[in-house]
Amino acid sequence: MPRTRAPRLYRVLIPARNLERSRRFYQSLLSVAGREVGGGRIYFDCGPVILGILDYSSARAAKFTPPAEALYLATPDLEGVFRRARRLQCLAKGLLHGDPKSPLGKIVLRPWGERSFYAKDPSGNPLCFVDEKTLFTGSARQVSALMRSMSSR
Repeated sequence: MPRTRAPRLYRVLIPARNLERSRRFYQSLLSVAGREVGGGRIYFDCGPVILGILDYSSARAAKFTPPAEALYLATPDLEGVFRRARRLQCLAKGLLHGDPKSPLGKIVLRPWGERSFYAKDPSGNPLCFVDEKTLFTGSARQVSALMRSMSSR
């Protein structure tokens, strides 16, 4: 499919148990102001994609389930975001895929080549922050390098 014909991702919504707490959390962590757009939503402009925080504190609370997989955010200042995450005490605990060389809440070079760390927001939504210079986008070159590194283990 030609690139120009593919749909464009422009907004991602994640649930929040406490909308105001989530607003303060994301404003501090992302270092960007959120904006109320009505309907129990706060939007954060994250490049070409809007990160929307959706209020689940009312009738929807019984259906609240944080996503199982992390929301990945690229940043030119991984260390700065990490310091803010540590200050907010939201760094994820545990190991990625059980690998002792890959603690979630620390900046490490992951097996696929990304420098990243994992965190959780106040509602339990998993987040991963990645150094934008090391993004794994699934290019043929990146996949080939990953396969070579996996076969040499």
